Amino acid sequence: MDGVLLIDFGSTYTKLTAVDIDNKEIIATSKSITTVDQDIMIGFKKAYEEIQHKIYNKNINFIDKLACSSAAGGLKMVAIGLVPELTVEAAKRAALGAGARILGVYSYELTRGDIEDIALKSPDIILLSGGTDGGNKECILYNAQMISKYLKDSIVVIAGNKNATDEIEDIFNEQDIYYKVADNVMPRLNVINVEPAREAIRKVFMEKIIEAKGMSNAEKYINGILMPTPAAVLKAARLLADGTSKEDGIGDVLVLDIGGATTDVHSIGYGEPSTSGVTVRGLQEPYAKRTVEGDLGMRVSAMSLLEAVGEKTIKRYISETPFNIEERCRNLQSNVNSIPCTKDEIEFDEAMARAATYMAVKRHVGFIESVYTPMGAIYSQVGKDLMSCRYMIGTGGVLVHSKTPKDILKAGLFTNEEAQYLKPKNPEILIDKDYILSAMGLLSEKYPNEALSIMKKYIVNA
Repeated sequence: MDGVLLIDFGSTYTKLTAVDIDNKEIIATSKSITTVDQDIMIGFKKAYEEIQHKIYNKNINFIDKLACSSAAGGLKMVAIGLVPELTVEAAKRAALGAGARILGVYSYELTRGDIEDIALKSPDIILLSGGTDGGNKECILYNAQMISKYLKDSIVVIAGNKNATDEIEDIFNEQDIYYKVADNVMPRLNVINVEPAREAIRKVFMEKIIEAKGMSNAEKYINGILMPTPAAVLKAARLLADGTSKEDGIGDVLVLDIGGATTDVHSIGYGEPSTSGVTVRGLQEPYAKRTVEGDLGMRVSAMSLLEAVGEKTIKRYISETPFNIEERCRNLQSNVNSIPCTKDEIEFDEAMARAATYMAVKRHVGFIESVYTPMGAIYSQVGKDLMSCRYMIGTGGVLVHSKTPKDILKAGLFTNEEAQYLKPKNPEILIDKDYILSAMGLLSEKYPNEALSIMKKYIVNA
């Protein structure tokens, strides 16, 4: 039997998924603590031994071993552009879609303070953008000079005004700075083009970042670490929504991943206005969009979650609790490996999850603004309209282990009380019960039809 082994070197756990390609089935899964601080292969081998034990009598030949990773802090980036609402925002979206964690965004000409801040943050990649094609190139050239002078050891993806690219390459070649060139993230005003930059970031991740994080030992054993884990999840979501040349997808989806440190939201869809008479304002939205809420986590970010949503919001989702809410959040943040056991602990965790869902989806979706003129009210949409999104998919520990995951995800749905936020109205709610989304994003690199079939089979109704 031919199989594929899919590996996710996560920040906490290394997760393995064995897939039967011919029958389009998941054969077995396993996990072990990620040991990136020692040798990442220690944790991998422990998980591999467990999965081998589960499949010892199945005579499986692994024809591929593919991996993604968010270990060692994941992929960390800063984005530099010209105007905050335009090229800077476009660059940020490109980096997020590539699976990065954004450490900072910088606009206009870099100051000495900006340079010191970037050096202190020590990003894996700098995404350098600025100017539409044929437009302003003085700013991006100035910033390239600043990088070459003060940040010589940086790895840079250039995705700005194409008319400045030759000069930037000369600047970086002179200082022997490693870089990759991609198409402009904003070739024309308000038009974004993030896919080339995402692909360039992925290539840099494979070529340089894996080695820098001490994970080259893993690459010797497997076919390669192909992408950051969040990028694999977004890729799986897009495949599930769009389908392949042989099989239809399921349509627009929103994926919510609630973790200990962040809550990630992925949406696939154009997000055009669903209400007549509404015009779109602002920067074009990416078809495949990812946002990361670093202050909405269940453990590492428990206190910042409380600060972001307020006690009132958490109380909305839990009628009675023996815990002092602030003390409980502080305790969870201090004990990041805490697993809820009692009824009260479980109910508190799920109330936090509802609050995280409510706020993360609210931040991800677009909203309607009204402006009153002598001709009457004019309504404009900023961001994505996801009201008609067909499916909402939940993943992450609190959802996977919940007996009522649907109730948690409902906190992210449209309400009349906040009708200006364009949240999904009546989606079918599904659960990634077996944690397969990142694995299927990996599998789709070589076996898209099989990955699609497996997702349709294993991502189930909540």
